[in-house]
Amino acid sequence: MSENLDVIGQPLLSPEVGQPEAPQAAGTQVPEKPAEAMPAETPMAEGTQNTGMTDMFSDEYAYLQPKRGEIRQAQVIAIHEDGMMVDLGLKREGLVPAYDLQRIGNDVVQTVSVGDEIPVYVVRPEDRDGNIIVSWCRARQEQDWLDAEKLLESGEVWEGIVKGYNRGGLIVPYGKIRGFVPASHVTGISRRMNQTALQARLSEMVEETVPLKALEVDRQNRRLIFSERVARREWRTQKRELLLNELQEGAQVHGTVSNVCDFGVFVDIGGTDGLVHISELSWRRANHPSELLKVGDEVDAYVLRVDREHKRIGLSLKQLEPDPWNDAEQRYHVGQLVTGVITKLTDFGVFAVLEDGIEGLVHISELAEIPPKQPSEVVAKGATLPLLVVKVDGDRRRMGLSLRRVSEEEWYEWEEARREAAQEAQAEQQALAGEPEQEVSSEEPVQEAVTAEPEAQVAEVTTALAQDSQAPEMESSEEAQMAVLVEEEGTQLP
Repeated sequence: MSENLDVIGQPLLSPEVGQPEAPQAAGTQVPEKPAEAMPAETPMAEGTQNTGMTDMFSDEYAYLQPKRGEIRQAQVIAIHEDGMMVDLGLKREGLVPAYDLQRIGNDVVQTVSVGDEIPVYVVRPEDRDGNIIVSWCRARQEQDWLDAEKLLESGEVWEGIVKGYNRGGLIVPYGKIRGFVPASHVTGISRRMNQTALQARLSEMVEETVPLKALEVDRQNRRLIFSERVARREWRTQKRELLLNELQEGAQVHGTVSNVCDFGVFVDIGGTDGLVHISELSWRRANHPSELLKVGDEVDAYVLRVDREHKRIGLSLKQLEPDPWNDAEQRYHVGQLVTGVITKLTDFGVFAVLEDGIEGLVHISELAEIPPKQPSEVVAKGATLPLLVVKVDGDRRRMGLSLRRVSEEEWYEWEEARREAAQEAQAEQQALAGEPEQEVSSEEPVQEAVTAEPEAQVAEVTTALAQDSQAPEMESSEEAQMAVLVEEEGTQLP
């Protein structure tokens, strides 16, 4: 047989490893070993031990030899004119050169003292003097790149300060990295802009704090691209959600007019817009919101309603102004002669404004002694007329006025008062301009804001209606007064 067998016919086992021995050549005798002899170490065990020692020394050598591009935490051990000495935890110290500290800036360097820990970037593992040259500035830049990559992954909005611009867009530093915002990603810039307008817009944004979102982070090619347009859109969405959750009806907010349209104005109240309807702009009547406000005006507004479901905010400006109707009954009384400007003509009469927020109705029966078929036959829109107060209802915010009850004497007094007011205004303007005063002849008509055509129309139409009318005249003024009051009580003022 080719195998060596013991006395019971089993293969011989190696006493060192407990495995069958390798086959021996024919005729070879195996020497017997003393029972008390210890097994000697095999060459394999010796080789394994030598390999372990080599790996240990290799690891220590690798640890003592930092690699270029590594970022390590170092402890400051000395600061002098030539630079900063730092302890890297190795057998040799690291040196931050003076030029690197200058790139950092004195304001930052002065905040560091001996014993502080700073990140450093290994520039040269060994110089001529045996020092490890490291860069604090480069380490900060590398850390900024790592932070920028995290910012890109998270998709968060970051706020930066614009420090410059060029032909293509804005320059916004991110730590020690130069970030760039292309002009196409800047709000307020359109493709139709010429180069002059583009540069003017970009220059206006220098030193502004703007929201930004990272679009590209290329550490190898040193490219960091931001978008202000995308960030502002997302930022406004976040702000709107936050405001809708926190804002309560009845609160007072401050904002800037962002848009003016036919039905009102939109006010930016910090990341989201609220609508001020034209009816809530002012107590003063206006044909268009642009007569009261323009884009860029800062206003205080009252929160009327918050619609969280449809994400809408209703605001009011006039709610923060005093209501002129609160003391209207104290300032106006029946029989008082007032000045009104015709603002609207309807089938049942005309409306006349007396002051901001106070508007009354001149019923068609109060336009002339004989009521016309249409108010336009007697008065015109925009005419300034003397009117008598016939009713004041402050609770219902209504006032009744009359044109036909104004007597000739009251007409004359009203015209004289307006003429004197016009002369005083003209003299005041001349005094401010430094011009000599000019006498205004009482015979020459004073140019007024509104023509006297309505008064002539009143007299002409009244005479014509009186001639053509077949209705009997009132026997006395008391009966006429009574008829007007009865008609007035039966007519509801809108």
